Amino acid sequence: MDMVRGMLMDVPDLGQSRYDSFDELHLYCYRVAGTVGLMSLPVFGCAQGYNEDIAREPALSLGVAFQLTNILRDVGEDAVQRGRVYLPYDDMAKFGVTEEQILAQKLDQNYVDMMKYQIDRARMYYRRARRGVFMLAPESRLPVQLSLDAYGAILDKIEANGYDTLTTRAYVGKWEKISKIPFSWYRTLDISKTVPFPGDEPVVDE
Repeated sequence: MDMVRGMLMDVPDLGQSRYDSFDELHLYCYRVAGTVGLMSLPVFGCAQGYNEDIAREPALSLGVAFQLTNILRDVGEDAVQRGRVYLPYDDMAKFGVTEEQILAQKLDQNYVDMMKYQIDRARMYYRRARRGVFMLAPESRLPVQLSLDAYGAILDKIEANGYDTLTTRAYVGKWEKISKIPFSWYRTLDISKTVPFPGDEPVVDE
């Protein structure tokens, strides 16, 4: 039912096309994507010593991380083509970004600073989701970790594009995704929690 409510939020003239706060946006992300993470848990299965109740929060974070990434990638496209602004209005006001600026696709330092803030928050959800990989059955870990790595790379692309998500769509190519498989595989191993790749953060159970 929550997923249906999320889908209804995107229905023109019926749903919600503006979000005053991150709390409102988080509810949307939970409904349209966090619920998918929860529904996937019985399919993936849990590792010994874990259960779906324990894995629930990382599964929710996985969906929220992916949906936030979609939103940050498609700011200009959503605004101009669909008339939707998902960025929280209180965040926009904090950084001096206006709806008119987004509709005009005007990139400035205020927008760049706001995008840095949004990306930092999205990465927090990726870190939370990353903890959940080790809660999954071993045979299910690689596809989840690869999804985390491939989708998280979109945030890297946004940075490489100068944070311009108004006129440029960040994209991770097929071969780039394939090249991540060995690294994603290593990240599914228990040793990677304490001996991470250079640049990776150790996985800490909260």
